[in-house]
Amino acid sequence: MFPQVFHIGSFFLPSYGLLVACAFLAGLWMAGRLSRRTKLDPDAVMNLGIYTAIAGMLGAKLMMILLDFGYYMRSPREIFSLTTLQAGGVFYGGLIGALATAFLYMRRRNLPGPATADVFAPGIALGHAIGRVGCFAAGCCWGAECHLPWAVTFTNPEAHRLVGVPLDVAMHPTQLYEAGAEAIIFAILYRRFSRPHRPGAIIGLYLVLYSAVRFLVEFVRAHDTSNPYYGPFVAEQWIALGLILLGVLLLRRKSPEPVPDQAKPRAARPRGR
Repeated sequence: MFPQVFHIGSFFLPSYGLLVACAFLAGLWMAGRLSRRTKLDPDAVMNLGIYTAIAGMLGAKLMMILLDFGYYMRSPREIFSLTTLQAGGVFYGGLIGALATAFLYMRRRNLPGPATADVFAPGIALGHAIGRVGCFAAGCCWGAECHLPWAVTFTNPEAHRLVGVPLDVAMHPTQLYEAGAEAIIFAILYRRFSRPHRPGAIIGLYLVLYSAVRFLVEFVRAHDTSNPYYGPFVAEQWIALGLILLGVLLLRRKSPEPVPDQAKPRAARPRGR
């Protein structure tokens, strides 16, 4: 739709890159804000956000390469091409890379794992909502062909050149499906965070809600690679099912007390005579 904000000669500012940067800053700001409410070290939380962002970008590109391994084996130079570097990659790869990095960093800094993950969950949803708008602007992550009233048609040749989106074809706006769903998930998580909750409940709820959305959206998303695992679902859907299970386990995880900073003091019970 609008893949470039502006260009000067051969240089251009991609709308996707700009919105992803805004998404990262918004998510990091939200995590820092919530960390102060739970009395976690804000500096450690902000550093954790930066490290996980870097790991997320690397993980997203790595999964993109793994899911289309045959192509990159035939053209290994493409791994280090400008096209690959500019590509957003696969979100689940980024999520897995970020989670692994976060686990190692939290152990090193003695940050409480579930409580710290809860702090980041609303910011992840907020940032992802903004990032999916960037996907829509760039034209990537497009949907399958459809003829519904809300179908979208990409016509910008630059979008096709940069990400390969089909032109003049009515398609599901899968990017907006996810952006809208993530905005709703953010509102749910932010509201839930302000109430008494067990450590790990917020990130668990995020994993369940987003993975369920992603599982459903994949049915109407265009897939340019074959399903490496065969069966009824694509790789992203199998990952979604695994993360739903993980989220359920976190929600059912037993913890002695709710997060103390979020718990409201109980009103004193009047004594009867």
